[in-house]
Amino acid sequence: MSTADEAIVKHVRAALESERRVELHRGPLDVRIEDGAVVIGGEAASLAAKKVALRAAAAAAGARGVVDRVLVAVPERRGDGEIRDALCNLLTSEAELRDCTIRAKVNSGVETIHDAGSKGDGSIEIVIADGVVTLAGTVLSLSHKRLVGVLAWWTAGVRDVVDSLDVSPPEEDNDGELIDALGLVHEIDPVVRHDMMTVGCRHGVVTLSGEVRTEAERVRAEFDAWATSGVVDVVNRIEVREVPAA
Repeated sequence: MSTADEAIVKHVRAALESERRVELHRGPLDVRIEDGAVVIGGEAASLAAKKVALRAAAAAAGARGVVDRVLVAVPERRGDGEIRDALCNLLTSEAELRDCTIRAKVNSGVETIHDAGSKGDGSIEIVIADGVVTLAGTVLSLSHKRLVGVLAWWTAGVRDVVDSLDVSPPEEDNDGELIDALGLVHEIDPVVRHDMMTVGCRHGVVTLSGEVRTEAERVRAEFDAWATSGVVDVVNRIEVREVPAA
């Protein structure tokens, strides 16, 4: 490793150690240089830790980019077949996706889980390997693309999501699109009472405010934001106001 590469690695490691949300004590990460790019691997303690670590690495001066090889720790590992079945159930039960054909790789073949017919508004193809979900195909809007990604992250046992879905016709992305997508996610999330929260976004940084009834709800609302593609950071200002016992 050259002196310049060593300096970049040292800088990235220092940035990771100084960022409390990365939680290196719970999920150690590897940092190295390959062809001038910073490669981060290992198992992050949470999705937030993964995204914050990647953002810190991207800020390193002199690097030619960041290669993401970080997986997210899960409470319990699950088989790819179990993950596939659970994710397909989520996708087929979501009204926003009823006009999408859904296919999944099963063993060496591809199985059609839901056929929307020739007048459908998209096609979602799912491949799962070692807990990593890869999404391909085409959907109608950026909100649909983001919704599919969040549903993948909701699925127990998922360690990473690679979202290669295309949007047709193409849409211009912006903060308003992120707000709309996260609003949709919060609306369908059974854990979150979305009518008590407000979502703001500036340059990909999401700010959550309002009130919820439990800490679990507050944590879930933030997780939904991190799971939404395009979000670069989350500021959680939601307050917990427990409902007094009758």
